[in-house]
Amino acid sequence: MANEVHSESAPPLNLVHVTGEVDLSWSQDVRTCILKAIAEGRPVAVVLSEVSYIDSSGIAALVEGLQTAKQRGVRFGLVSPSSSVRAVLELARLDRVFTLLASVEQARTELL
Repeated sequence: MANEVHSESAPPLNLVHVTGEVDLSWSQDVRTCILKAIAEGRPVAVVLSEVSYIDSSGIAALVEGLQTAKQRGVRFGLVSPSSSVRAVLELARLDRVFTLLASVEQARTELL
């Protein structure tokens, strides 16, 4: 699975799709994409179902996204985190901090 991140306008949301392994070698790209999506002012949902691995730099990119969204009054959530992402979130107790959503459809209703 190749590393990829891209933003998609899906009114009323901005979706950020992340695929592959989010580690130090490209977590900066993930961070940049998330922050650009937040800057547009719509709720942001980060889709993590295709992430096979995430390290602390990837988690830091997600946390920075959450903090930036809060500062700007933008709703922010994580959609369908893979089992490996969910395990890291639970270990760090961040599953209690982030809004975790089962689907894009749920994000459309809960992030408005």
